[in-house]
Parts: sequence; C-alpha cells; structure tokens
Amino acid sequence: MAGKTVEDALQNALNELKLTADKVEYEVLDEGHKGFLNFGSRPAKIRVKVKKDYINDGRTFLRDVLDKMGVKAEIRIKEEDNVVRISLAGPDMGILIGYRGETLDSLQYLVSLVVNKGGENEYKRVILDTENYRMKREETLKRLAKRIADKVRATGRQVKLEPMNPYERRVIHSALQNDLNVETFSEGDEPYRRVVVDLKKKA
Repeated sequence: MAGKTVEDALQNALNELKLTADKVEYEVLDEGHKGFLNFGSRPAKIRVKVKKDYINDGRTFLRDVLDKMGVKAEIRIKEEDNVVRISLAGPDMGILIGYRGETLDSLQYLVSLVVNKGGENEYKRVILDTENYRMKREETLKRLAKRIADKVRATGRQVKLEPMNPYERRVIHSALQNDLNVETFSEGDEPYRRVVVDLKKKA
C-alpha cells in the first residue's frame, strides 16, 4: 500500500480493509521522499498484514459445528490471563455435553486447535462449558474421591476407578493429595488410563 507518508499509506490500507489500526501490523518498505518542488518525490510504501483474530476464528468455527449439529446456542466468549472461556447457552445442551462430558471435551479440544493455529500469539488455554457442567462435574468427582478414600481406609484394599480423562484424574489426585491415610496414582494408557486409590505404605 502506498501514500504520501507512512501514516497516509497506513490510513489508505485501513480504509480499504475497513479495519482499525489495532487489527493490523505493517512493515515499512519505503519511507518515501518529499523531493524538492515535487521533483524527485517518491511515495511511502508499506506491507500490511491483518492480525489473526483468534476469538472470532474460534466463534466462527464453533458456530459452524453447532449449525451442522442442528444445535441452537448462544456463544459467549471472555478472555482473561490467556484463558479463553467459552460459555454455551441454549434449549438442548445435553447433546453438547455427551456421556460424562466427552462431546464437550472433544469440542473444547477442536476449538483450542483453531484458537492456537499458527502459533503467532501466546498459547491460549480454552475452556468450553455449558450450564456450569464442568463445575458440577468437579464437585461430583470430589465427593467420589472422598467416598472412595473412606472405602479404602475401611477395607484396607486399593480401589481402581473407571477410566477418566486427564482433567478428571487431576481433580481426584488434588482432592486426596493431603489425605494422611491414602495415596493416588494413575495406571494404564490413554484413553483407558485410570486413578488408583490405595493405603499409604507405612515407613
């Protein structure tokens, strides 16, 4: 893009792209030259590149997927400290959650790939939720962890939980990390990796 000055060239580019300055980045190719009495003058030239709008990319991708699934949902996106929180609201959110959140986890993974595509920006952690499912699931897992710990203490035998994803396993480990009597560890390979709760070995 060209202009009398670099500033003019940038403004010309913004007008053509219908964008504001914060949405683009540019490289000066030629600062131009005013010349003398219009002799030997040369326009300024810049190369303009539109910045990646990862929030809009994530929203567009998610809207496309939801439309293909036939799911009507409002998409709310908020970013804070490199965490992109996406909340979905609509009449039929159960289909988006899936069995134990598997569909929600899959969607979250795919949106994360879209948001972080190209690696131009700092990595953004994506959290996709609907109807506070993740908070409710976390509370359920914490109660499960306490119940299993009581059972292990009472019977003296280890308990193997059903396979869980990494996030859910972390919740179990965290819930019992300060327990004086039991310890936790994971075994197996994904996607069948599970948490084991056992009595602590006496020194």
